[in-house]
Amino acid sequence: MNKLLVALGLAATVALVGCNKDKAPETGATTGEHLENAANQAGHDISNTTAEAANDTATAVDHAAESTTKMADEAAVRAEDAAHDAKEAAKRATAATAGAVEQGATDVKERAQQ
Repeated sequence: MNKLLVALGLAATVALVGCNKDKAPETGATTGEHLENAANQAGHDISNTTAEAANDTATAVDHAAESTTKMADEAAVRAEDAAHDAKEAAKRATAATAGAVEQGATDVKERAQQ
């Protein structure tokens, strides 16, 4: 974008100096040639800037896709870990309940024998 502004500024400066068709002694080019060169350079600069922006956008999209995939994988691993933890907690709760039932049955049996 800066290159475009510089090129447009150069074109405006040349236009302000005047549009004579005589050869300028310092460069040997006419004002028209300077304007044409500035316009060509601006076109190239716009093309380059557009290509750079497209590359930057593609790179950003690639990084976003990679990050999304990575986060999805991490979420799946965490969900699997949570499911495993829940299963283990259920086993412990079942064992504790069974132990309490057994203890209760033992207590009832002992009281019945007394």
